[in-house]
Amino acid sequence: MPEPFTRLTAIAAPLEMANVDTDQIMPARFMRRPRDERYAQYGFHDLRFTPEGMVREDFILNRPPFDRAGILVAGRNFGVGSSREAAVYALQALGFRCVVADSFGDIFFNNSLKNGLLPVRLPEAECTALRTTLHANPGAQVTVDLAAQTLTTPDGTAHTFTIPPFARDCLLRGLDEIGFTFTLLPEIEAFESARAAG
Repeated sequence: MPEPFTRLTAIAAPLEMANVDTDQIMPARFMRRPRDERYAQYGFHDLRFTPEGMVREDFILNRPPFDRAGILVAGRNFGVGSSREAAVYALQALGFRCVVADSFGDIFFNNSLKNGLLPVRLPEAECTALRTTLHANPGAQVTVDLAAQTLTTPDGTAHTFTIPPFARDCLLRGLDEIGFTFTLLPEIEAFESARAAG
């Protein structure tokens, strides 16, 4: 089950790329690998490393302090493409708990919510301004408060966002859909007992 997500303050990394697809986030050739301590190596693999395995120094997530970021601020249409939960797992293995963009691939958005990664939608102008701030102030922190549904930028500006209520409740409580079902077990058992008694 995912860790509860209530309030996160973390270094935010700006990713100046639009239409990042799930194969860029998690290349297909790694899909069958076990989800272990090596999983972080697969995230954005072909953007982070050359074909020979050398680190690409020009890729933003390879540069300090962005290599320690917990929040990713991306361009539009983040997570488009095939429906692979492994893209979410790879981002989490890299240390991200939240991705901010003005739009997401629908399946990626839903996979994120179900697996404890918070996708925050903000208007494009706000995302662009935030990425500009982060480039100018490497290591700047952003605060995401899920209970209040606000994102606070390094200069203290608060932006509101919305998350579907059921998904928000599950994230706050650290529950996936199966875990949520188990919270209803007393009611389910009572219903079954009453039904069996006829």
